[in-house]
Amino acid sequence: MAQPEEIVDPAVLKAMAHPLRRRIMAELRKAPASSTTLAAALGENTGSTSYHLRELAKHGFIEDEPSLGKGKERWWRAIKRDLRYPRRSEQSPELAAALDELNNAQLAEDFQTWSRFQATSHTMGTWGDAVPYSRGSMVVTQDELREFFEDYLALIKRYWRDDAPADAREVLLRFIAFPKPE
Repeated sequence: MAQPEEIVDPAVLKAMAHPLRRRIMAELRKAPASSTTLAAALGENTGSTSYHLRELAKHGFIEDEPSLGKGKERWWRAIKRDLRYPRRSEQSPELAAALDELNNAQLAEDFQTWSRFQATSHTMGTWGDAVPYSRGSMVVTQDELREFFEDYLALIKRYWRDDAPADAREVLLRFIAFPKPE
């Protein structure tokens, strides 16, 4: 199981925020791929996908999958990582700006994905009904909130697996908690 890693380098966040790299990572979370297969799937050229694959590898987001490559062709797979960030008050201005950029990109993607789900849920059979939803609040200390978040992450990690049953499908989870502005 992946151990928590604190990201303090703005360059790592910038690598994560790049739109094509985010699309590449989404494809690699589904299955290993080569720069050629990714280029075809994403409508890009192989030079572009090769470059971005090397950048993702440089920052430890993907790794070579040598069992699939033939000849000079390299195949890549995503690495499961438990990424964490310093408290906002401990972030450099550069790190805070890069994290804001990444969070904004992720939130925009989440809204687009939610809209696609709503538009197509009627075609998904019983999976279209599988939308556990909760919206609430709680009164906690900062330490209790940190503990709550660790419990949430531990619950998610219980279901990280590479050998999912045939009737399983990827389910997107999002967690955000913030103090109510006074």
